[in-house]
Amino acid sequence: MQHAKATHKTYIESRRMTDASDTHAYQLKRTLGLPGAILLGLGSILGAGAFIGLGLAVGISGALTPYALLLAGLLAGCNALSSAQLAAAHPVAGGTYAYGYRFLSPTAGFTAGTCFMLAKSASAAAASLGLAAYLAPQLNSNFMGAALVLLITAMVALGLRRANIVNTVLVTITLVALIALAGLGLSAGTATTSVERSISVPNFLQATALLFVAFTGYGRIATLGEEVSAPRKTIPRAIIATIFISTALYFAVLLSGLNVLGVDGFEKAQLSTQAPLSMMADYLRHSPLKLLISIAAATAMAGVALNLLLGLSRVLFAMGRQGDAPKIFSKLSSSSEPILAIWSVGIFIAVLVAVGGLKTVWNFSAFTVLVYYAITNICALRLAPVDRLYPRLISWLGLLGCAGLAVFVDGYVIVAGTVIILGAVGLRSILTRS
Repeated sequence: MQHAKATHKTYIESRRMTDASDTHAYQLKRTLGLPGAILLGLGSILGAGAFIGLGLAVGISGALTPYALLLAGLLAGCNALSSAQLAAAHPVAGGTYAYGYRFLSPTAGFTAGTCFMLAKSASAAAASLGLAAYLAPQLNSNFMGAALVLLITAMVALGLRRANIVNTVLVTITLVALIALAGLGLSAGTATTSVERSISVPNFLQATALLFVAFTGYGRIATLGEEVSAPRKTIPRAIIATIFISTALYFAVLLSGLNVLGVDGFEKAQLSTQAPLSMMADYLRHSPLKLLISIAAATAMAGVALNLLLGLSRVLFAMGRQGDAPKIFSKLSSSSEPILAIWSVGIFIAVLVAVGGLKTVWNFSAFTVLVYYAITNICALRLAPVDRLYPRLISWLGLLGCAGLAVFVDGYVIVAGTVIILGAVGLRSILTRS
């Protein structure tokens, strides 16, 4: 055990020993302040979660969905605080991939990076399918979604600063539409009563796991830690603000949807059109609102895909820099952008969109992201007292919550996800020994 620790310490130290020119070549620029970081978080959260995730959860847990949402929000808050103090103490690109290396082991870091890539690629695929359905429902959503992914990838490759400007516009439209819908829905008459049905504890916990995915966009802030100015102050504030804002808005939209459509109507809208919020606008008989919701849904999905591409490309960049992916992925362009990492991620997501289904990719995202944040909380528990910003209880609750919810995802998803993760770790082990 002592030998293993010494070997790991030597390995980490050796990674830090680079000359000045090499460090400059692989260093990202700090261009994000607090407002930009919050908008990136909201841009990643307020998309598929509001326009897809709520409907999927209502179909599973019915009238108990608000309680599932509360539990998911609390778990996300614990994970957010763990992520915030890790990112403040270790503000580099890569999120828990980098934290796993720093506080646990190379295998733990690689596992976290693999889970992140799988989870967020699936989330980006779900968002792209939703975007295609809203923009061109008459066309093949898989083909259209794949084309849109490649278009967004090209935009991200133009540079973080330009992408941020677009993200600000998208988030603003989404916020205005969701606030307007929630306000009108809550003030409308109550829907017809829904058929009573029994809800099991496993269903409730599965809905909680799916809703947890809707909150995880705050992780984009941590994965962009190397590009945030004054990271020790900016990152925790941005993550916490993002969680509070998104939780409040989700609750308002969910309660207004249940008020207007009822449980059965909400579920049927999700199954038949995959656009329950548009059906809410129909029931409210508010044509301008319906148009605004359609526009907001499209812009929100685009915002999610954009921000996920940013985060995923930074993790692949970090994995290339660390040696867990081909070194070429760590190369930066003259504008300090990891171009090859961006395009590689974009093409992979486009393939998922072309062959995947919405419910499957959402469940797969839930399982892998819960594993990812379980590792995050373990890393937070290893922080030195001087770097700890919050009580250890927060990280323990986050760890137990993630581990507990992961087992309630669909069984075939658990098996497939576990096989892929173990396969990736085994392949890495073979390659590093050769």
